[in-house]
Amino acid sequence: MFDELRIERVNRNIPRIGDKKVLVGIKGMEAGEMLKLGLVTYNLAKDWDIPTIIERCTKTGFEAVELRTTHAHGVEPSLNERQRKEVRKMFEGSAVRLLSLGTACEYHSVEKDEVLRNIELTKKFVKLAYDVGALGVKVRPNGLQVEKGVSVEETLRQIGSALRECGTFAEDYGVEIWLEVHGKGTSDLRYIKRIMDIVNHKNVGVCWNSNNTDVIGGSVKDTFNLVKGKICSVHIRELWDKTYPWRELFTLLKESQYDRYCLAEIPSSLEPERLMRYYRAFFEELTQ
Repeated sequence: MFDELRIERVNRNIPRIGDKKVLVGIKGMEAGEMLKLGLVTYNLAKDWDIPTIIERCTKTGFEAVELRTTHAHGVEPSLNERQRKEVRKMFEGSAVRLLSLGTACEYHSVEKDEVLRNIELTKKFVKLAYDVGALGVKVRPNGLQVEKGVSVEETLRQIGSALRECGTFAEDYGVEIWLEVHGKGTSDLRYIKRIMDIVNHKNVGVCWNSNNTDVIGGSVKDTFNLVKGKICSVHIRELWDKTYPWRELFTLLKESQYDRYCLAEIPSSLEPERLMRYYRAFFEELTQ
C-alpha cells in the first residue's frame, strides 16, 4: 500500500530544488520565465476567504499565494478529506497558484517535547500541502538560546536535524520545506547557511525574507551569495523603502536563475485592490 502511494506521489512530477526544469508542470509558470508576483496572506489578506483571495489576486495580476496559518481562509491540518479536495478544486479552477502553506513551525526550543510537537505539526502540514496541491511548506527558526546556556552551534544543529527529518518525510509527498530567514539572531544569513549545511537535504531550501539585516553597506550581494542556489521562495515587503536595495535583489535572483515567485508580504489596506495594482506596477518596474 505504501509503495503504491509513494509511486503515485512521485509520478506527480513535482519540481525539485535545484532542478533546472523546476517550473515544468507548475500552473502559472513556464521554464525560462522569471520573477512572477504572488501574495502572502500575512497581513493584507488575513481576513479574506479563498474566493476573495482568488478574485482579488486575479483582478490585480498576482499569480500565486502563500496561505499563512490562522488566517480567515481556514486552510489548516484540521480540514477533512472533502474540504481539502474543495480547496484544491477552487485553486485549480482559477488563474491563481496555491504555492505554499505558511506555518509557524519552529525547532529552536530547549524543550525536547516542544521540538517534537513542531516536527509532527510540520508533517501534518506536509500532508495538507500534498492534498491541496501546494508545492511548499514554509517553516522558520525563531531565535537562539544563548541566554539559556545553549551554544549557537548546538541550536543550529538542533534546527538542522529537525529540518532534515521534515525534509525526508516531505520527499515522499513531493513537497518542499522552505526555511524562512527569521528570528532574533537566526535571521543572520551566516546562521541560515550553517543550518542548510547541516540539513543537506534536497527537499529543504531557503525562503528569502527581505530583512534589513540582509543589507551590508547598502548591498545584499554578500548575504545573498551565502544561500545562492538554495532559495526556493522569496518574501518581499514595501517596495517604496529605499533602504532595501530591491533592484539589486531582483537582479541577483535573475542572475542566479531563480524563476519562481516573489511573494508580497505587506500590511492590510482599506483599498486592497488599488494597493495591489500599484504594487504590481512597482514590481514590474523594478524587475525590468
